[in-house]
Amino acid sequence: MKDLFDTVSYQCSKVVTKRYSTSFSLATKMLYKSIRNDIYNIYGFVRFADEIVDSFHNFDKEDLFKRFTDDLEFALRDRISLNPILNSFQYTYHKYNIDKHLVDAFMNSMRMDLHKTEYLSDEEFKKYIYGSADVVGLMCLKVFVNGDQEKYDELKDTAMALGSAFQKVNFLRDLKADYEGLNRTYFPNTDLCNLDEKSKEEIILDIERDFEMGLSGIRKLPIEAKFGVFMAYRYYSQLLNKLKKTPALKIKNSRIRVSNPKKVELLMRSYVKYQLNLM
Repeated sequence: MKDLFDTVSYQCSKVVTKRYSTSFSLATKMLYKSIRNDIYNIYGFVRFADEIVDSFHNFDKEDLFKRFTDDLEFALRDRISLNPILNSFQYTYHKYNIDKHLVDAFMNSMRMDLHKTEYLSDEEFKKYIYGSADVVGLMCLKVFVNGDQEKYDELKDTAMALGSAFQKVNFLRDLKADYEGLNRTYFPNTDLCNLDEKSKEEIILDIERDFEMGLSGIRKLPIEAKFGVFMAYRYYSQLLNKLKKTPALKIKNSRIRVSNPKKVELLMRSYVKYQLNLM
């Protein structure tokens, strides 16, 4: 039965989320059950696309990405896919009437990662960030507001800012892996070979501005989504705080992370703040 296949597909997206990102999985668990699976479905899709361009070094990435793109188009058109991750995503895509432009922009940024290794201008960087992060925030926002276009339009800019903040934190955390493993540098006008404190501070100030705007939108989210998104915000804020306290040289040469026990502590403290309306 199709219902059984769909259920298995949703479970696959949930497994992908749990195995690839403990922090995102923890935050997603804090969402209401009514929207949780749809966020798993979105994450599974964006994660698989990202894996093709970032991880499958011994394979023809360009061919794999083209096949994935073709399968995506068929899934969105036919409302079914034998790829369970794409089958899950197409369900959420149609359920909330997600804009096709958002999907196309995301895939375009992932396609850029196949060949592009550096971003020389702020305009290039913003275009990449929009496609790789902002639109993912907007897809999730469609779910959070249950397709309410008026509420979506009200919170659109803050969701994009939050998506940008999360992505930039990832870039700063992963400087070493991106540069040495993938030969990529994302931050424009920044010499990663000689990253200094001034450059690090400028990047962090930019991220903090995004976080400030993003938090203003979290406060206006429906109750079904508010605590889960606040939890993700708190995690990334904690990670940014660690990066802020870490010397630039160490950031360049190691990967900073938040330990699992610290994540649990963060969850409990975030819940208290949320309950006391101290967001």
